[in-house]
Parts: sequence; structure tokens; C-alpha cells
Amino acid sequence: MKIQILGTGCGKCKQLTENAETAAREMGIAYQLEKITDIAEIVKFGVMTTPALAVDGKVKLVGKVATPAEIQAVLR
Repeated sequence: MKIQILGTGCGKCKQLTENAETAAREMGIAYQLEKITDIAEIVKFGVMTTPALAVDGKVKLVGKVATPAEIQAVLR
């Protein structure tokens, strides 16, 4: 599973990254984490508000720092 964090590297983006890693570890799933910071690449996903979370190339959450529990619901 590829978990992608879309954002410029702000504090919210970093927190979303930490929460996503926590969620995946707690679920015991194998994952690859990718941070996408290039604005042009982020826009290609159709995302206009960061941070955003994509799973296997599909945007799941936009514009908020989801908790590990919220991310787990998306990963299921």
C-alpha cells in the first residue's frame, strides 16, 4: 500500500505524516510512505487545499489533519 502525503511541508503536513505512519503501524499493514511537496504534482491530484492524504494514488482526505483513527478508517 502506498500512502501519499500531499503538502508543502508545513506543520500540518508533518503532523498528518506522523498520524498516517502511526495508523499504518498500529494496523500492522505493509506500506510505503511518499511525501509529495511539488505544487504542480499536488494540483495533478486535483487537490487545492493541503494537507491531503492519498492511498495508492487516490485522494482520500483533503484540507485537514486526520487523527490516526480517522486514517485507519480510510485504510480499511
